[in-house]
Amino acid sequence: MKDIGIDLGTTNVLIYIKDEGVVLNEPSVIAIDTDTKEVLAVGEEANKMVGRTPAKVNAIKPLKDGVIADFESAYKMIDEFIKKINKKGIKKKTVIICCPSNVTQVEKNAFYELIENIGAKKIYVEDESIVAALGVGLEINEAEGCMIIDIGGGTTDIAIISLGSIVTSNSIKTAGNSFNESIIDYIKEKYDLLIGEKTAEEIKIKLANLNDIDKDNYLEIKGRCIKDGMPKTINITEEEVQEALIPEIDKITVEIKKILENNTPELSSDIVDKGLIITGGGALIKGIGNYIHNKIKIPVFIASNPLTCIAEGCGLLLNNSKILNKNC
Repeated sequence: MKDIGIDLGTTNVLIYIKDEGVVLNEPSVIAIDTDTKEVLAVGEEANKMVGRTPAKVNAIKPLKDGVIADFESAYKMIDEFIKKINKKGIKKKTVIICCPSNVTQVEKNAFYELIENIGAKKIYVEDESIVAALGVGLEINEAEGCMIIDIGGGTTDIAIISLGSIVTSNSIKTAGNSFNESIIDYIKEKYDLLIGEKTAEEIKIKLANLNDIDKDNYLEIKGRCIKDGMPKTINITEEEVQEALIPEIDKITVEIKKILENNTPELSSDIVDKGLIITGGGALIKGIGNYIHNKIKIPVFIASNPLTCIAEGCGLLLNNSKILNKNC
């Protein structure tokens, strides 16, 4: 196997093999037997078990808010993913792994140690914003400012980049998972109904819309009634999902404004001319580009490859040693 790049996300793990492209894209979940500590499943198979496991099986999401929350489980999960793509592992290979902006050095070291324990020869821990910008085709090494917003599962990374480095950035915990939590809380408060994360994710994917809503578009969902504990079915509409999500989206626009306010006039001028690009799963919410544009009054574009741009940015680094040495 050739050198690889890893986008170790809170929600999904993507692995890129040099000259081959993205070869793995699966949920960041591992199922473990609590008695024997044996790995029962990882990725898509483990994700199906979330909320449905017996007492002796634990379906774990090892990452939280973009960082490693359970090191041992994260190690086992990544090790199993690498075995899926190559049984020989990654010994003597170069590995690029990405982490959110503004992580502490201790958190960054955990990413390094994770891959070191699996046996890589050379390890680069790179900022997601830089790699995402490369993956969408931005000329980050020019003396011009560019702005990227990566709305992932655990964090939203906001960065302005110039001359190959981050000029100013912030990472906030308002992202895909908090969108789901807002939907769960909204339905709990309005309908006295408890739903799980997977149901909230389904609602978000099918009904999230920040444009003009279709009042006739709804989804039938099932959960547990808070009052009597019995199963209950309701219909949730686009309008209600929009109402649940807007406060969360507004938190992101507030942070974007803060980043823009702390810049030189020259960089601000570049961003007004070029606009900003949204990547990550959050970029798939209908109308999010127009909504943010209306709030900040500068052009907003959605990446053509929002889910894979970080992994593809890793590929660009792996395939160009000059860029790799300059940016890592």
